[in-house]
Amino acid sequence: MISIGISEFRASMNTILHRVNKGEVITLTSRGAAVAKLVPPDFAQAAARQQLEQLRQTAVVGDVLSPLDDLWEANA
Repeated sequence: MISIGISEFRASMNTILHRVNKGEVITLTSRGAAVAKLVPPDFAQAAARQQLEQLRQTAVVGDVLSPLDDLWEANA
């Protein structure tokens, strides 16, 4: 991930957007502070799939259908 100032983004917007479209994540900064992040259109879906894959490697799923022994009140 790289950081680019707003003025540099304005000057080379087409090139930067092309890089983002190819999968690169770019942070826009103003006076050194991050103000926005440019991500590819499918970034959220890809990030979610990656997190699920990591979870799949360590998750243990037990019996989720059997009733619990403890009683509880739904209105409480």
